Amino acid sequence: MKRTGLAVCDALGIAAHPLEAVVSPSLDVTVDAIVTLVKEREVQRVVVGMPYLPDGREGEQVKNVFVFLDALRAKLPESVALTHQDERHTTKEARVLLRETGLRGKKVKAKLDSIAATVILRQFLQEHAD
Repeated sequence: MKRTGLAVCDALGIAAHPLEAVVSPSLDVTVDAIVTLVKEREVQRVVVGMPYLPDGREGEQVKNVFVFLDALRAKLPESVALTHQDERHTTKEARVLLRETGLRGKKVKAKLDSIAATVILRQFLQEHAD
């Protein structure tokens, strides 16, 4: 809950890339940072990773994400769609991708959440391609 990875895609929904993560223990600061980004980039949809348990059930972390979703919905413009995407195994995939780049240690930790967000966004885009 201290680091929130961010990613965006192009207007056509083809290419997703990471942004700098929001680092804050405060729900309000994190939500405000995302709302600012949404407005600056004229985002039409926000996709939030849902941390289901490996067997697909909802654990304690899912409850926290629903609190986050409620706080975010309250501050997002009404025109912005808000949805969630299963994020199981995305951190593992992000670690593999980062390992392939040669990054190690603290550099991996700093980028991991936003690379995972990019994986989540890519999965969403693939599943919802026209």
